[in-house]
Amino acid sequence: MEKTYQPEKIEHQWYENWEANGYFRPSGEGQSYSIAIPPPNVTGSLHMGHAFQHTIMDTLIRYRRMQGRNTLWTVGTDHAGIATQMVVERKLAAEEGKTRHDLGREEFIKRIWDWKEHSGGTITRQMRRLGNSVDWEHERFTMDDGFYKAVQEVFIRLYDEGLVYRGKRLVNWDPKLHTAISDLEVENKEEKGFFWHLRYPLADGAKTQDGKDYLVVATTRPETLLGDTAVAVHPDDERYQHLIGQSVILPLVNRRIPVVADTHADPEKGSGCVKITPAHDFNDYAVGKRNNLPMINVMTQDATIRAVAEVFNADGSVNTEIDGALPTAYAGLSREDARQRIVADLDAAGLLERVEDHVLSVPRGDRSGLIIEPMLTDQWFVDAKTLAKPAIEAVEDGRIRFVPKQYENMYFAWMRDIQDWCISRQLWWGHRIPAWYDADGNIYVGRDEADVRAKYQLAEDLVLRQDDDVLDTWFSSALWTFGTLGWPEQTERLKTFHPTDVLVTGFDIIFFWVARMIMMTMHFVKDENGTPQVPFKTVYVTGLIRDEHGDKMSKSKGNVIDPLDMIDGISLDELLEKRTGNLMQPQLAEKIAKRTRKEFPEGIAAHGTDALRFTLAAMATTGRDINWDMKRLEGYRNFCNKLWNAARYVLMNTEGEDCGSQGEPVTLSLADRWIIGELQHCEQEVIRHLDQFRFDLAAQALYEFIWNEYCDWYLELSKPVLNDDTASAEAKRGTRRTLVRVLETVLRLAHPIMPFITEEIWQRVAPLAGRQGPSLMLQPYPQPNPEVQDDGARADIEWLKGVIVAVRNIRGEMNISPGKPIPVLLSNGDADDRRRMQENRQYLISLAKLDSLDWFEGDKAPMSATQLVGDMEVRVPMAGLIDKEAELKRLDKELERLRKEIARLEGKLGNENFTAKAPADVVEKEQAKLRDAQNSLARLSQQRADIEAM
Repeated sequence: MEKTYQPEKIEHQWYENWEANGYFRPSGEGQSYSIAIPPPNVTGSLHMGHAFQHTIMDTLIRYRRMQGRNTLWTVGTDHAGIATQMVVERKLAAEEGKTRHDLGREEFIKRIWDWKEHSGGTITRQMRRLGNSVDWEHERFTMDDGFYKAVQEVFIRLYDEGLVYRGKRLVNWDPKLHTAISDLEVENKEEKGFFWHLRYPLADGAKTQDGKDYLVVATTRPETLLGDTAVAVHPDDERYQHLIGQSVILPLVNRRIPVVADTHADPEKGSGCVKITPAHDFNDYAVGKRNNLPMINVMTQDATIRAVAEVFNADGSVNTEIDGALPTAYAGLSREDARQRIVADLDAAGLLERVEDHVLSVPRGDRSGLIIEPMLTDQWFVDAKTLAKPAIEAVEDGRIRFVPKQYENMYFAWMRDIQDWCISRQLWWGHRIPAWYDADGNIYVGRDEADVRAKYQLAEDLVLRQDDDVLDTWFSSALWTFGTLGWPEQTERLKTFHPTDVLVTGFDIIFFWVARMIMMTMHFVKDENGTPQVPFKTVYVTGLIRDEHGDKMSKSKGNVIDPLDMIDGISLDELLEKRTGNLMQPQLAEKIAKRTRKEFPEGIAAHGTDALRFTLAAMATTGRDINWDMKRLEGYRNFCNKLWNAARYVLMNTEGEDCGSQGEPVTLSLADRWIIGELQHCEQEVIRHLDQFRFDLAAQALYEFIWNEYCDWYLELSKPVLNDDTASAEAKRGTRRTLVRVLETVLRLAHPIMPFITEEIWQRVAPLAGRQGPSLMLQPYPQPNPEVQDDGARADIEWLKGVIVAVRNIRGEMNISPGKPIPVLLSNGDADDRRRMQENRQYLISLAKLDSLDWFEGDKAPMSATQLVGDMEVRVPMAGLIDKEAELKRLDKELERLRKEIARLEGKLGNENFTAKAPADVVEKEQAKLRDAQNSLARLSQQRADIEAM
């Protein structure tokens, strides 16, 4: 083995070896175990969330594979409708100065496929760098032919069953992208704005209780006034009871609109009156439905004011009774310009009551950045309430469980109040909706035009036009677990690997993806007896990785850390370019650059994949938020070094030596028996924690065993046997066999989390341990054998460790060199202590660096530094070990420093200005410092007295 651990030299070659040999494909033997990877966007690249979730999934797959399961980890990417179309449109504009409309739909889609072929594989290359053992031979894409057939089949069946329909509904509309978008693609940002309080004149001479001839409504969007169809008051608000059913005159438009009673109006807010604009506000839309109000759309798809509004009835049909004419002064104005003009006109007309500053939540498109407009448009919808019922029952009765369990409440809250799902998008890239229209607007749904004509028995000369819209990407990804396995064909892969076992995902898409997968799968995939299948048995929900300060990682904050940079390293200049290179705001770029230089003055060092994976596993707590910590990554890089160096020690002492691999007789030392027992305990813990999805506790168990028990203690305990010329061949053989067998076993135990370093070491260690095979990943996972646990050996070693640690503590306290042999006396112990001293004399003298070891039974022991191990005293006589005068001088200097520190802290804590004004946690920290200083003073004072008396 190389002298130093260099992950970059081993990781690429091992992944290529595994993939080339087909080790990732299902074995075809054993009980099936499958996971479908949440398909990342084809436009994307690996971020911390991917690295976190992929580490967990790969750990599960490697673990189950080694347990003999027939494992399948399905891999693939999502076509990412809006994101991909935007990427190619920008490329087209930059390189050719053209728009997609210049090319036409067919040619533009061809360009997207070309882009996907040459540039769309970034994230899959990065998955390989992370060590993902996915089935690359069956990689899927949500727009590939097989998946397209599944999407078509689902849409057609749902339409034929009456569960998909077309209707005029309110949706999130992006005025730049000209498409409906999902709630997930809307970012609500707090921004400064205003509340405009407007006067709406009462019609027909009506008055309020206080004699006013108008009602006051407040709005943050005065421009939507043009589409108002009512003013709502609470049915129990006594101030307005007499006005319910009356009318107001809509300012500037002069349209009569009714005063309606609705619980949406809050008597405690403002005047208690609310303007209702069903075509431009989601809450108002619901009020309009309840009160059968017309809907008046006053905006174009660009979010400019129309010259003539579109007017619809509450059921979406065209309203021919209301005049849609709007004031000509506002026609063609943007929302912002119309707002200014309308407010000015209201003020001039004496209808502006007052204006208040207000901080409001503004919905913006996550890609366009524009304010999202609730827009009344014709869209396709799924009857989600019908599909949700069995999906709710599946979680209620335990067929699907959430880990952690509290996320079930989030799922239920949404599913039990679910609204119909808008599945159409006004894009070109995606699954085009398989619906055709004739000149009268009749709808025909089928696989293609020929299928439609045959299905509906249409005349050959009837002109048909296919719907221009595509399906929401969440619609196709909802079919992911079964669409990737060949459905609607009943393939062997579908029969073998569905339902999948685990879904690893984030809490933020429980609504958008998890719930919809459950609904779709249970509706379309059935067992042979007709029982609906669930898509997965367990949903493991990960937290969100934030930066070390608890802030969400974002490009605008400049706190994003690329997981590949932590694996392979990146210079400061490259990191600055990555974080600030595309920023258009110089001040923001400088702020981010300053932060980056402070956090990473020398860039980011290479840590390797295994260190990153182990860090992510160790941080996989059940919490909702996880704060990233570079120091932990550095610590686990050191852990990899520790394992590497331990393996080198083992190999140096076992290669070419008799390790008893052929079953030769051995004698096991106390240390051998102890470490074999501790290994069984470690195996039990790791398996238990992996089975319970506690990756953090599994990592902790591995860390403690490898670092503390095996490396820090057992390797040291092996040296007295291996270096003892008087030790028997059987004893040395026993220790060598234990060294290699425990190491080989722990490599198999740690492999699912740390695949590369374990494989590299295993290749050298396995033959010495009597194991054969081309790869560690194909070896059986360790199974604990409680029968070899030796409680007596554990107790004896704990005693031994206690004595050694006591001697080391005394050395540290008394400033005695670690390499100086010293005498030790044991006293006040029992018969077991005496036995252990005799049986472990060789260990103690060697590891504690002792000059002598005796049992003291006299009345007066020499002046000694003392530590307790249970009731037994460990004494180190001081005479001749230290320079008394030099040690007293050192202690006096330290005591003086402590007294000054105590005086300073007492003065600070005695100052009422500090204790009254400082935060409680700051005061508590200062109090803790004072207690620590006082304890240190007392301890060193006693130590000084002891030395003075020598």
